[in-house]
Amino acid sequence: MRRRTAVAVAVTVLASGLSGLMTASPATADIAQTQVVSANPVDNTPHVKDGTVRAYAVVGSKVVVGGTFTQVQQAGTQKVFDRTGIFSYDKATGVIDTAFAPKLLKSTKDTDGNLLPGEVYALQPGDNGTVYAAGYYVTVNGATVRSMARLKLADGTNDTTFKGQLGSNAGVRALIRRGTHLYAGGTFTSIGGAARTVLARLNATTGAADPNFVFTLAGPLNGGALRVESIAVNLQDTKVVFDGNFTTVNGSARSQVAMVNVTDTSTALSGWSTTRYGNVCNQTAFDSYVRDVDFDPTGAYFVLVTTGGPFGTTTLCDTAAKWDATQTTAGQQPVWVNYTGGDTLLSVSITGVAVYVGGHQRWLDNPFGHDTAGPGAVERPGVGALNPTTGKALSWNPTRTRGHGAEVLMASTDGGLFIGSDTDELGHEFHQKVGFFPAP
Repeated sequence: MRRRTAVAVAVTVLASGLSGLMTASPATADIAQTQVVSANPVDNTPHVKDGTVRAYAVVGSKVVVGGTFTQVQQAGTQKVFDRTGIFSYDKATGVIDTAFAPKLLKSTKDTDGNLLPGEVYALQPGDNGTVYAAGYYVTVNGATVRSMARLKLADGTNDTTFKGQLGSNAGVRALIRRGTHLYAGGTFTSIGGAARTVLARLNATTGAADPNFVFTLAGPLNGGALRVESIAVNLQDTKVVFDGNFTTVNGSARSQVAMVNVTDTSTALSGWSTTRYGNVCNQTAFDSYVRDVDFDPTGAYFVLVTTGGPFGTTTLCDTAAKWDATQTTAGQQPVWVNYTGGDTLLSVSITGVAVYVGGHQRWLDNPFGHDTAGPGAVERPGVGALNPTTGKALSWNPTRTRGHGAEVLMASTDGGLFIGSDTDELGHEFHQKVGFFPAP
């Protein structure tokens, strides 16, 4: 999905009768589930030995994992593999794929003179056994490919027919695929062969920047580099919501979040807007505090999660907030808000029956908490689920060691939920950075 954003991530399936041709059914917003997932994670997921897991994509039988790591370990064994920010494993068995080991590297070096490993912030499934991998890197397998590539799962090579790479040493933080459209957000000023500042839509086949999708973002809110943090696109591919540290879009006030209406040939800034993200949560710590956004499977609403600092219900710092996506006017107010009472939320995934949120929160339902459990607060360390109608915490409470937080949540078509983080305990079990809650 989104961080992402960021991040929302698509799932691909084998098309029946097409000799293994893979087709993409894009993004978590199209994955409706009928039950809340189990609180007991499966036992066979691999372990990521360092860094953080930031992204997932499922391509056929393979799960692709992205992040800021250098080593992964086969569950139940001592087998450790070097990986530069990306690897894949078999979803059914948990066995790490030894053939898929693309080498993504930065241009900077460590103290020993070695190039630093790349960082993968976003993944989306491609066709014919490929995966889009975006983040911060400058080479793939020794060739210059800046921060955006389509990789072949069979052998880890770069598909050179895709020309979506960036034009400078910047990065991509969010990626969503909808059919022939590939939406990207980050810190770039050019991508897909054209000038685009922090937001773009690419042709999913060629990687070329779409001339019909051009928006001018400006800011930032509180210093720092201008960026788009997360992107959500409804299943119909008619509405795009994105967040970041911008304050205007096409010259109109849009503080940290905006919606645009899209077709294949036209795009327009929506009249939908809110001033609720116009304040600064923490003057010294955050240039922006929006973190992730996701549409529900019907596209009727979206939920945006934040970090923050100050306490109280006058701001949307450290919250999950539901917004009506059918509205088209200024001055929008959230349908509901769930406050953590002072802790960050980093990720969100909506399945229709639940709004899953992850971060390093200690509590939910905590509007009167001040780094404490206020009246009505419920413990939901590191991960929780909200009622989509009321916004109140559901009883689902697997727990995880909090660390910096759960950077990614991604619903799956089999009724489960992937979670990626920087810590080693999930559901009271040892799971290093990678976890999967199955259907109950």
